[in-house]
Amino acid sequence: MTRATYEDRVMYQGDVWVRVDTLPRLLAEGWRRSLSDGGVVSVVRTPFQWAMGSPVIEIETGGYMGDVGLYVPEVQLAEALELLGFEPEAVAAETDDRTED
Repeated sequence: MTRATYEDRVMYQGDVWVRVDTLPRLLAEGWRRSLSDGGVVSVVRTPFQWAMGSPVIEIETGGYMGDVGLYVPEVQLAEALELLGFEPEAVAAETDDRTED
């Protein structure tokens, strides 16, 4: 089985959203809680759909639990990275590596 891949930047609901990371669904939902508590809007993208809310029933019944893309609005990216404890320099270097591919 191949790992799900998601674009770094996407247009969603008329705004540019930036992928913070690709990670397992349960971990992404935990990060979403931290972001929400800090006032940052987020959305996860599964291979099948976008999810603005945390579909607890889907998690409890064993719905899609693989890798998801965790996105935030571009205007809130710096705030999101700070809330999640990312070092700005490390994120900038990773972004540069992605654009070179």
